[in-house]
Amino acid sequence: MSNKELQVSTGPYLRHFRWHKILVVVLAIVFWVLYFRIFWSGNSDPWPPKSPSADKDPTSLSLELPNLIHLLYWPLTPGDGGDLLASTSHKTSTYHLRGPAQDTYALGSYLEVVLVARDHRGRPKTHGGDLFQARLLGPELRAGVPGDVQDLENGTYLLSFPLLWAGRAQVQVRLIHSSEAVGVLRRIWTEHWATVDFIGYFRGPRGDEESVSCNVNPLLIREEKSFCYYKDEDSGEFWYCDQPPTLACSMLVGHSVGHYWNVTTSHEEALLAWNLTDKVLPQGIGPVHVARNTSRSLVLSPALPCYPGISTPKPSGFYHQDVWHSLACSNRPFPNVSSILGCLAGHIIHMMGDSTLRQWWEYLRDTVPSLKPVDLHSIYQVGPLMAVETTRGIVLHWRAHSWPLRSKRTPVASLHSVVRELGGLAGGPHTVVVLGLGAHFTTFPPSIFARRLAGIRAAVMALLEREPRTLVVIKLANTGYKSVYGSDWFTLHMNRLLRSAFAGLRVAFVDAWEMTSSLALPDNIHPGKLIVSNEVNLLLSFICPT
Repeated sequence: MSNKELQVSTGPYLRHFRWHKILVVVLAIVFWVLYFRIFWSGNSDPWPPKSPSADKDPTSLSLELPNLIHLLYWPLTPGDGGDLLASTSHKTSTYHLRGPAQDTYALGSYLEVVLVARDHRGRPKTHGGDLFQARLLGPELRAGVPGDVQDLENGTYLLSFPLLWAGRAQVQVRLIHSSEAVGVLRRIWTEHWATVDFIGYFRGPRGDEESVSCNVNPLLIREEKSFCYYKDEDSGEFWYCDQPPTLACSMLVGHSVGHYWNVTTSHEEALLAWNLTDKVLPQGIGPVHVARNTSRSLVLSPALPCYPGISTPKPSGFYHQDVWHSLACSNRPFPNVSSILGCLAGHIIHMMGDSTLRQWWEYLRDTVPSLKPVDLHSIYQVGPLMAVETTRGIVLHWRAHSWPLRSKRTPVASLHSVVRELGGLAGGPHTVVVLGLGAHFTTFPPSIFARRLAGIRAAVMALLEREPRTLVVIKLANTGYKSVYGSDWFTLHMNRLLRSAFAGLRVAFVDAWEMTSSLALPDNIHPGKLIVSNEVNLLLSFICPT
């Protein structure tokens, strides 16, 4: 990492659309084109001068992440005009079966439901854009599967649920955000480079310290003076801090999260308030009964072993008796310590990402008594963390990704970029890399995350080229955040970018979004042991497919 100073001056249903709806769609496309030209253009960012190798920069998003407009598409909505009662309400919105009710349904078939969004006065909405989440539950069987929600963009939504177990099944629909609340989140993404800042700590030769504001963009430190920039030589990304009053830029030693910014009006806060967010709709359909299919009471996982590069269906799996059954491959249970040790024997696992991925490290540490943590005298929240099992040759690493990281004060020297870590791995059949990013990028527009992913994709490609037998696993971001700083709506787009960034590569995916949203459990950014154990079992199924 090099330190320099830089002086800057601040200074299917479209045929039902009427002509004005067509105009809205056209304007939406124009909006997103201009948006990406602004936020992805290297010339519009106040970056330092390009280095001689800039033409080889792997973060060229136009080449690395195609179809960005399609990936981040969400229907534009007119808003509520300041009238809270005109926003979508979970209390008045209704849903019903698309076709006539049946006494029994066939195992493996689908249940289709029509949802009509209504405002607080009970009036049907005439546009889409609400964020609904739907799932089919089997309470007696501890079963659950996410439903597909298709926005018809006219106030109506088509819900589809695969019937994957025999017995009773019950539809549940939640309104995460009204379209009006989504409009607030969209405005924040397009108008603000960030909703949080960070603190950089500088220490002089005599121990004197100074702290200043830091962020992903120099315009965010809101100072007219000089600022410091720091380039990660491995990823090519930059980090910016305000110039300390007396100390040099090279004296940066610490990092922490700063303050969350107030970016909403009182009316916008009301749209995002807890009493209107993540609420279950009144029950619109009674339980349905799914009949057994000859001797089968469950749709079985495919016979295909879990290898990287396999296509992932939607949904990617379901719960039954609290066990996740993949619909992409034949995932295996690892019910005891000996089965976990047998799978991990001889492997070095490198986990890089956020605290939801650290939960995997903690689960294995706590589940396997002989897997002993090594005290590296690091900040636990950031790492690096390591645990070893010497008799079977198991090494388990975790460390947080680098900036932007919302953390307690931590040494800057501990903040290694994922690209840097990947570049230092030789790889091989005993090397497993697990990446889990997203939660710390919801406070920035998607361009920041896309830049990061483009660099990581290039590093993953290089790793797999020099050693194709390396296993790379991508953990998608899970549900849990419901605020203006980390909404599920943001996370949904993070996952779209994640899937696109690694499309076409021989990597495996663990869909934590679906695994955290399929059961009627309390929603938490850090899910409980039931969810984490199933996520880890799916990881182990890729490590030991047979």
